[in-house]
Formats: sequence, C-alpha cells, structure tokens
Amino acid sequence: MACMDKKETILLDARLISVIDNNAFGAELRNGHRFVAFFRRSNAGDIKPEVDAQITVEMSPYDMSKGRLVNKPGKQ
Repeated sequence: MACMDKKETILLDARLISVIDNNAFGAELRNGHRFVAFFRRSNAGDIKPEVDAQITVEMSPYDMSKGRLVNKPGKQ
C-alpha cells in the first residue's frame, strides 16, 4: 500500500459571486458550479473581497463544495 504525504488538491479559476462574511464567500467556476471559498487565516486580515473578482482557489477533488483562496482577489 502506497503512502501519500501530500494532500491531493487542484487549482481552479473562479469568480466571487457573494460575500458571506470576512473569511468566506460564494464563488462560481466557469462551468457554473457554485461553492463556498474561504481565506487562509493568515491572509484574511486586510483583504476586502469584491463581487465579480477573479480568484484562484485550491480544492480537493473529493469535496467540491468548498475551496481555499490561494491568491488575493482583484478585478480583472
């Protein structure tokens, strides 16, 4: 049996569609799939997300209902 040290994740481009609170927001992939995206605790302090911002998220291929922001959102 093989042991995997690294978590399996995928990086995807998404669009912010709604702000839930300071650390979470609704996001949508290009194919229309919607999910909740979260900031990493260390990144959340000074970032003010805006609706329609283009973002990159890290997601598990096993749970596509949530993702983690891996870059700062910005209008594009």
